[in-house]
Amino acid sequence: MTSTILILNGPNLNLLGKRQPHIYGHETLADVEAQCRALAVELGLAIEFKQSNAEHQLIDWIHDAREAAAGLIINPAAFTHTSVAILDALKTCEFPILEVHISNVHQREAFRHHSYVSLAATGVIAGFGVHGYQLALRHMAHLLARKT
Repeated sequence: MTSTILILNGPNLNLLGKRQPHIYGHETLADVEAQCRALAVELGLAIEFKQSNAEHQLIDWIHDAREAAAGLIINPAAFTHTSVAILDALKTCEFPILEVHISNVHQREAFRHHSYVSLAATGVIAGFGVHGYQLALRHMAHLLARKT
């Protein structure tokens, strides 16, 4: 049996590889998705990989995941620091939630040091570039294996 992991990406991540490559690198979101899909097969997981610039869309996907997913990996991007609504949606979930940030948010502007999402997250991965997604998937597999 495979477990489905939802991987959500917030605003501006559709521009990954083009936007501020000195911070976020040159790999695209499609590259990240391909890496995650390959690793998911190795780990015996299924993934749904989505991106939206719209807060309400991310919230709707979180709501849907409550019934369909075994875990959630989220890079909320700028919504990290602003969205109580995403926090509230995440708090309705009864599965592991891993928060991923490509950059080390603690080395950046002070407003990026606070995360609403962290209040609902099982764990946070920041500063490992896009490799953080793979670290999150591996840890999610570990968490799910411990539950069985």
